[in-house]
Amino acid sequence: MRNFFIILMVLTSSLSMAQIAVKGETVYTMDGKVITNGVVLIKNGLIEAVGAASEITIPGGYTVYSNKIVTPGLIDTRTVMGLSGLYNQPHDQDQLEKSDPFQPELRAFDAFNPQEELLAYARQFGVTTINTGHAPGALASGQMMIAKTWSPDQKANITDSVSYVAFTLGSSVANIYKKPGTRAKGIAMLRQELIRAQEYIKKKDDAPRDLKMETMAAVLRGEIGALITANTSVEILAALRLGEEFGIKITLDGAAEASVVLKEIKKAGVPVILHAPMARSYGDLKNASLETASLLKKEGILFAIQSGYEGYVPKTRIILFEAALAASNGLGMESALESITINAAKILGIENNVGSITTGKQADLVLYNGDPFEYTSKVCTVIIDGVVVSNECK
Repeated sequence: MRNFFIILMVLTSSLSMAQIAVKGETVYTMDGKVITNGVVLIKNGLIEAVGAASEITIPGGYTVYSNKIVTPGLIDTRTVMGLSGLYNQPHDQDQLEKSDPFQPELRAFDAFNPQEELLAYARQFGVTTINTGHAPGALASGQMMIAKTWSPDQKANITDSVSYVAFTLGSSVANIYKKPGTRAKGIAMLRQELIRAQEYIKKKDDAPRDLKMETMAAVLRGEIGALITANTSVEILAALRLGEEFGIKITLDGAAEASVVLKEIKKAGVPVILHAPMARSYGDLKNASLETASLLKKEGILFAIQSGYEGYVPKTRIILFEAALAASNGLGMESALESITINAAKILGIENNVGSITTGKQADLVLYNGDPFEYTSKVCTVIIDGVVVSNECK
């Protein structure tokens, strides 16, 4: 189902023909090189050229934007923006359906509000792409999707309508639903549903349509990934066993106790969308650590840093700040930047389009007036698909 909805960038002629030159004292391409006094040329929404100012001549007619630091647009790999709204009121809280603990058929784009103010809030901090959808808390809470935080037509910013089905293991499920009440029951219920999906696949056209089973069958066939929220080491190992037993593509979400089972995660070859480093350390997150990102890096495990889900206003964290904390706790600046750009794109399977400043990729760039992870620095210019969507230091 990947790319079921492709952005149809039907821009006005002035936008589609936009010709932009971006100059930075330092350009972090996230494509294997850092360029001093760099230039990026943008034409028709794509990156036309990138290199040192001594190598690239800016053609006439290009509008020039310049600042100290340039990075790719930031990618938030796990959020509920667009389903969860700014005002924390029932009318804008569609991130978790509480009538049933197992609802993989719920489609994120059926509840996604492209005009939600949280998108603009995150965008002003450089977030250009999000993997958003149903929140953790249900055994299967629903589907996730990938979207840009801006588009010329607010109906057209969905780039992938189904990126994952979101599952949750752990005590938070029992806190909301009558069942499952224990971790063992939760895994047993998931295994049973996957077995039902196997039978559904065998019956093919003879079986009546079942939206739950259609979705789970797509997971079994590898058409949709399984994003499994698992924070304790017990839950992480259970998720890995589930992936191995049924041959499904899983990505670990949260992984607060990943440090305890690093070898097992690495052996399984499973990527991690790590909890927000500043997330409150209680419940299943009680052993969360600011140093987990650096440990994943040392072990060679592909990971990204997320904003996650917040139950209070303003309803979202900002990955720029979260990565900064990881950077200062052993991860380092460039590795932290990787975790919210190119590595995030790789985990989501969109690295051919975004995540680095590379010729031919979509022109999503962010300009800063200083070190992106320095608290006093500001995001000054945000470019999405070659369009300057903001140009004011916030």
